[in-house]
Amino acid sequence: MNKTITFLNTTIHNLDMAETLQQVEQAIEQNRQIHHVVVNAGKMVAMQSDKQLYADVNSADLINADGQAIVWASKFLGKPLKERVAGIDLMQSLVELAAQKHYKIFLFGAQEDIVKKVVDKYTKKYGKKIIAGYRNGYFTKDEEPEIARQIAQSGAQILFVAISSPTKENFLNNYKDTLKNVNFIMGVGGSFDVVAGKVKRAPLWMQKAGLEWFYRLVQEPKRMWKRYLIGNTKFIWYVIKEKWKS
Repeated sequence: MNKTITFLNTTIHNLDMAETLQQVEQAIEQNRQIHHVVVNAGKMVAMQSDKQLYADVNSADLINADGQAIVWASKFLGKPLKERVAGIDLMQSLVELAAQKHYKIFLFGAQEDIVKKVVDKYTKKYGKKIIAGYRNGYFTKDEEPEIARQIAQSGAQILFVAISSPTKENFLNNYKDTLKNVNFIMGVGGSFDVVAGKVKRAPLWMQKAGLEWFYRLVQEPKRMWKRYLIGNTKFIWYVIKEKWKS
């Protein structure tokens, strides 16, 4: 099976969760950096009109399919991906790996009380040494260089950025050279909210059925209706157009 597929002009790595974790562990052991991005239907739609986001995503070293819709579309287009590698699942697995291997993580994003809850939860479960540092996700453009330097100097091997798109993609691409000593850098969207208990994740059966978006829509209809209902329709149209081209 091919290690990458091209989908809506974006290269996606055809790796399962275990293979992705292996890539991260190798990068840390070899002291090199992996700039990681996940893509879902909404992000792929946004990338068609946001040139900066498109460039940020495609500059990454490793791109996983976060959304089940991406996996389904890959099968429809005749270049099937092995499985969905959800960003939050990858984050949780990496935290466990960090605890086992004595790596340090830096948590950047979300509201102050939320990121503190995540730090407290991981500290209680894995010990204080796992946390290299943390910072909330509220800042000005002028503060970005100093934040990047703070993270770079923290001694972290892994950075999780829990900020919405396209801000997190812009930050990671703009400052990955400053962060070169951090071996794995990735955006995790709203994952801190889930870990902290602010937002509930869809039941496993809904995740497997590709209905996680619907669960979020029910929880936050005012905020999510446009993103999912309009965004998903556009995604289907883009996939059909790509099928016609092939």
